[in-house]
Amino acid sequence: MSTVTIVCIALMGVLLFLLGANVTRHRVIRGKNGGDQASTDPTDRLLIAIRAHGNAAEYVPTLIVLLLVCSALSSSWWVEALAVAALAVRTTHAVGMLRSQTLAAHGPLRDIGALGTYLVGITLGVTAIAVI
Repeated sequence: MSTVTIVCIALMGVLLFLLGANVTRHRVIRGKNGGDQASTDPTDRLLIAIRAHGNAAEYVPTLIVLLLVCSALSSSWWVEALAVAALAVRTTHAVGMLRSQTLAAHGPLRDIGALGTYLVGITLGVTAIAVI
């Protein structure tokens, strides 16, 4: 497995934990103020942080597993490119979510990150099948 792929996998793990820490930060702030911990308001910063973390938790582990499988099967530059792309789209999506004023509206970073996640994930799955 290449250094590039390992670094991208590690950084996606870091991203996931940073998003989780951000949720904790918002919960602490909310707890000090006696606020609602389970808001359903799409403009609530805590809910936005929860969804940004939850979305990453839904996709990052699968991307990591697919990268590990592809890396075990091939040492191609293609796998490195997909690792970089996976990191880029997941980071873009997280930034897009956290910068959003509301979960009810999509923005370009969020949309690019989501579409990129689907494309990279599907490409990794097809790559894993194609190289066996």
